[in-house]
Amino acid sequence: QMADPFLYNTGERSHYGCLGHEVQIEYLKAYVCRPSFSTDKAVIVAHDVFGWQFPDIRYIVDLMAGHGYIAICPDFFKGTKPWTSTDHWADFSDWMKNHDPMKVDKEADVVLKYLKEQCGAKKIGIVGFSWGGMAVHHLMLKNPQLTAGVSLYGRIVRDSEERYSLLNPTFFIFGEKDHTISLDQVFLLEDKLKQYCKVPYKIKVYPGQVHGFAQLKPEDMRPEDKPYIEEARSDMIDWIKMFV
Repeated sequence: QMADPFLYNTGERSHYGCLGHEVQIEYLKAYVCRPSFSTDKAVIVAHDVFGWQFPDIRYIVDLMAGHGYIAICPDFFKGTKPWTSTDHWADFSDWMKNHDPMKVDKEADVVLKYLKEQCGAKKIGIVGFSWGGMAVHHLMLKNPQLTAGVSLYGRIVRDSEERYSLLNPTFFIFGEKDHTISLDQVFLLEDKLKQYCKVPYKIKVYPGQVHGFAQLKPEDMRPEDKPYIEEARSDMIDWIKMFV
């Protein structure tokens, strides 16, 4: 049974005034934020279990837009209820069965089409957190249209060698104290990527950090974690800038 993976209290999030707006794309709702100048580069942000409306994830979308990308976070849960901090962990695995991060291909295609046709995007990357980190890992194995990916503390699914043949450069970010992902799993991932991966990849573990650390807004950070959070974020942005 999985313990509560979020060690921060999601009930007391500070209010966040978003810079972007919501759009309807075919059957999906999405949150979009654009930079102040026109660009043909875009980044898809894959949300965690708390869904596309969670303030922390919108903060990341706005952050990516601030770095010059058309940034979009689609509702990968397709209008169904996200996980909330008051739900019971006993129900989590059932909830996950209906919210499979490996079943995001159709939604990714809808968003890619929108970015290309409506926004003029020519290069598109993806970053994802936790549930979204798992979705990123999956999509970087399947979708060659995604030029680069950053998977932040997506739980590692151990199965076939197919999990390691990434199509484009992918960066994996983990927290050292994440009790949903053991360091053994991280080392195994590194081992397997060395063996099977033909494109640039990177794995980095941030000291003392728990699951969910990198999407905290500045006012919600603990001073001792702040340098690692900021480092993870700038590493994420550098990776995207290098390849997208």
